[in-house]
Amino acid sequence: MNPLRVLLTLSVAVAVVRGQTLTPERIDGLRTRIRRDLFIPDPLPDLDARVQRRFAPAPGVSAEAVTYATQFGTRVPAILYLPEPLPAGKLPALVIVNGHGGDKYSWYAYYAGILYARAGGLVLTYDVTGEGERNIDGKSNTRAHDQVQGDEELGRRMNGFMVTDIMQGVSYLQSRPEVDPARVGVCGFSMGSLLVAEQGAIDGRARVSVLVGGGNITVGPGHWDTGHMICQGWAYRSLHFLGDRPAVIYALQAARGPTLIWNGLHDTVVGIPQYPPAFFQEMRDRAVATLGSAQNAFEFGFNPVGGHRPYFLTKPVALWLQQKLHFPNWTQEAIRAMPESHVNDWGRANGVPVEGGSTQEASEGGILALGNDIPGYPRDELSVFTKAEFESAKTPYLLETWVAAARAAEQADKR
Repeated sequence: MNPLRVLLTLSVAVAVVRGQTLTPERIDGLRTRIRRDLFIPDPLPDLDARVQRRFAPAPGVSAEAVTYATQFGTRVPAILYLPEPLPAGKLPALVIVNGHGGDKYSWYAYYAGILYARAGGLVLTYDVTGEGERNIDGKSNTRAHDQVQGDEELGRRMNGFMVTDIMQGVSYLQSRPEVDPARVGVCGFSMGSLLVAEQGAIDGRARVSVLVGGGNITVGPGHWDTGHMICQGWAYRSLHFLGDRPAVIYALQAARGPTLIWNGLHDTVVGIPQYPPAFFQEMRDRAVATLGSAQNAFEFGFNPVGGHRPYFLTKPVALWLQQKLHFPNWTQEAIRAMPESHVNDWGRANGVPVEGGSTQEASEGGILALGNDIPGYPRDELSVFTKAEFESAKTPYLLETWVAAARAAEQADKR
């Protein structure tokens, strides 16, 4: 590495550790350093976006099965939900980022697509690497990417690959003629909350970030940098150069725009009972001090009875998104008056499997999601390819294809 670059990088890190506020130059330097540490390409790959087919998943909604490029020439299969008919003018849009095991087939990804498309926005849902049509067997809930064996560099590359996927999703939405590029939001659940925390810190293009089932990142060891998950621990530990990692990450988020963190007080999956409201308030105060301004400092809230759930489907988060993105078919008053569905009941009535099942009331199935007229769906409807097409075309989509390319790049770095 260039010695001057090393000195500049160290000076940025030391300044943050010493608690100095962030200047625009330091913000740019930190974003560049984080991208480099996570092997995120700069510039991003060309999208090479393709629409494979169009269909109508629910009344008031149309959808497109699409693909676009990401790292090492691999591709992302996705479903784009659109309002039908399209409202006048440019529209807001959301990227939905799944938790572990989730993909575009997950009930909450589909539900969010229908819900916010009916609100008048475009919604992009996609397969996380190793899941759905990025799984060698076309299966979901495999957590295949966490079964990959590797070292620290491969772990950082894996995390950066997932962050790149989000950034490519933002690029895709902003490329759409229906979308207002200044009104794009990114919503991440569970594992997705960490990825969105990182993406929003380094990528200034999205208007809002929403983190649910997480956001409780820590200065020292905590949930997100311990454990066996290759997509989390090594990458978050590599950010120790930031000093107060949460303060800097959320200061960089604020430099981008508004952020909301929403959790259930009984969420034991990510340990929220060990991180009470005072923890989030102190983290926010440190982020404000780091940025030197309270403008766009993250907001946070809690469901008092809930556990680990995709809260971007609930009234408090929808109201916040409406305030920031202005969905044309909604008003604040209309959202407050909307009926809700108990998701376990909705899943049973519509033949949709819900993570956790009806016995886990504190998990996903216990959520009260906005709307009471969202239909179920057959899994195949949310596939980009037929089974025969998938078997003949799957190589660029597979986790294994990316792993082989990443390992080759890692070996090249060491030569």
